[in-house]
Parts: sequence; structure tokens; C-alpha cells
Amino acid sequence: MTDAAELRRRTQELLAAHPPADTGRADFLRARFDAGLAWVHFPEGLGGLGAPRSLQAVVDAELQTAGAPDNDPRRIGIGLGMAAPTILQYGTEEQKRRFLRPLWTGEEVWCQLFSEPGAGSDLAALGTRAVREDSGDWVVDGQKVWTSSAHLARWAILIARTDPEVPKHRGITYFVCDMTDPGVEVRPLRQITGEAEFNEVFLTGVRIPDAHRLGEVGDGWRVAQTTLNNERVAIGGMRLPREGGMIGPVSKTWRERPGLRTHDLHQRLLKLWVEAEVARLAGERLRQQLVAGQPGPEGAGMKLGFARLNQEISGLEVELRGEEGLLYDDWTMRRPELVDFTGRDAGYRYLRSKGNSIEGGTSEVLLNIVAERVLGLPAEPRTDKDVAWKDLAR
Repeated sequence: MTDAAELRRRTQELLAAHPPADTGRADFLRARFDAGLAWVHFPEGLGGLGAPRSLQAVVDAELQTAGAPDNDPRRIGIGLGMAAPTILQYGTEEQKRRFLRPLWTGEEVWCQLFSEPGAGSDLAALGTRAVREDSGDWVVDGQKVWTSSAHLARWAILIARTDPEVPKHRGITYFVCDMTDPGVEVRPLRQITGEAEFNEVFLTGVRIPDAHRLGEVGDGWRVAQTTLNNERVAIGGMRLPREGGMIGPVSKTWRERPGLRTHDLHQRLLKLWVEAEVARLAGERLRQQLVAGQPGPEGAGMKLGFARLNQEISGLEVELRGEEGLLYDDWTMRRPELVDFTGRDAGYRYLRSKGNSIEGGTSEVLLNIVAERVLGLPAEPRTDKDVAWKDLAR
């Protein structure tokens, strides 16, 4: 069994064969993947060694000390946090070998084609259609929305309706879509901040080979749950240092500008600082649970807390700064690769945090998930569960 000492030995061998100072970034990342040191808990040949997930920190620490490049995980977060675990669990061997290596090295960026204008919170009501031809391939038509990184992506994870004759959860199939194919159109969505980090994507006669289907036909909802559970952990369980995230800028302002302080704001800051620290430690515990297997509905609770906390902290920061708080005069239509909460001003953070309770699952839907799947409370009555999708009121 691979232990910490073995991983250190393998890491030093990688560094000796590919010195970071003399090796191109892409070449080093490919060599790291091939050595099984990308994500050590993955199987051999797929970037891992079948080792415990907890030992990844051993490799990361050795490489960081040596000044080795990372794979820019924030830029390729959708691929790492959502596509990769889904492909690993449901993909064929050919799919795993084709997609996982360039996904991890960042050579191919991924996006997520799930939400639609009429199917956001009720994702299972989606209407994008995939029709199978005699050749076995699929033709997809529809519209997706709120798609992060679509303007940068080479591939997308896509769910589409393949059988309108059955209830909505049962007629969905999961695909990998080539974002460079004819019929894929990406349009920017301008947000309240003036930026367009999200997109709407129009699919018109897009042909997807059956070899790019993940899971069985009609089983897409079950496959999508793997993606969604990992997404919520990725958002709510981000690894942060103490005073990381949005509490950091507020604490910094408090220390540097005593003239802004009031007793009431002090009490609120203390309360939110404690909550931010609790959330940080809870995120660490959640990541420890991942060692035992796939993420479960607990990630929904973490994501809920993340959204509420960010919005409360950003509101406090605006109040703390008084008339300066809402200063935000850069409405340039930008297409950022990353969301930068801490490197921007308070007005931006306040406006951008409003999306935290929508993206990655609305807070209302996540409350239902926590109630039903974590606490075991009775499910809400759902009159459409056994109605064919084609007969649903729209």
C-alpha cells in the first residue's frame, strides 16, 4: 500500500527527472499526472496511485517547497471539481483516458450545461432535447444559461431530455459536449457588476456521438447527482486560511481605519468572524469525510452557509465604510476568467455576493435537500413526480 514515505520518494523522483526551473509548465504537469501524483486517490494510469485521498497533502507540500507549478485550480475548477469525479465514476475506460489528463493539466477547460431559462431551481424540468439518430449519434437542440467559463471551454458536461414520455427525472441523459462543434453558440450575460463571467449557450442541431454519453440512456439524473454533490462541496468547502475569503478585507479595514468603528459594528464583526472560522473548520471536516467516499448531501449545508455568510459579511463591509461603501464605478463589460472577491473593492463584493444564494443550487432548494436527505424530514408534496414530462404545465 502506498504510504506517505513512498509518495515523498516518488515526488522527489519526479522533481529530479523534471526540475521545475528547467521544465516547461505544461510538460511538468503532464509528467506529474503520468507519475500518479495529480490526484493520488485516482486509479493508476489516470493520474493517481489508488492511495488514500488524505495523502494528497504530502505530495502538494513537497512540490510547493520545490517551487513546482500547479494546474491553476481556480481556473479549471469545473473540470476538477465536477467533471472529473463524474467521468471517473460513470465514464468508460476510453473516456477516462481521453478526458482526465488534459482536464487536470488545464489544457482543456470545462463548463457545465445544466440550468435553463425554465429549469433552474427545478432542474429536472429541463427541456433541451437530445434525439437519437439511426446512426446511434444524438442531435441536441435547446438553451442553457448561467454557464461559467463557456467562453473559455473546450468541453461541457451536458444533461438533455431524451424521453419526454416518462416523468421528468427519468427521461434525462448525460453527455459530454464539444464546445467547438457547429451549432454551439455562446453569448455573454452581463451581471449587476457589469461583468460577464456567465454565459447563455444556444445548441442548434449539435451532433454528439454516443461515445460521448456518460452512463445509461435515461439515467442522467442519477449521474448528475454526482456532479451536483461535488459542485456544492467545491463551493461550500473551499480551503481557506484563517481570515481567508471575504472576512479578510473587512478585518483589515477594521484594524487599519479605527475612525470607522462603532460598538454595534464591532459586535457584528466579532459574530461574523467567529462564524467564518466555524465555516472554515467545518469545511476541513467535510473534506476529511471525502476520504471515505463520494460527497453526500452534507455539501448542501456547507454551500448554504457559504452564501449566507458572504452576503452578511459584504453587507457589514459596506456599512463599515459608510459613504465609501458603495463606490463602484467600473462597469466595463469584462470577461473574467476568475471571480476575484478579495482583489476588488467593497462595492463589487457586495453586488457579486448576491449571486451566491443562486449559483450552485438556490438556497431554497438546498434547504429542502438538507431537510429531506440530512435531517430525514418528510418530503414536500410533489404532484408532478409521476406525470410524463410532455404533460407538465409550462
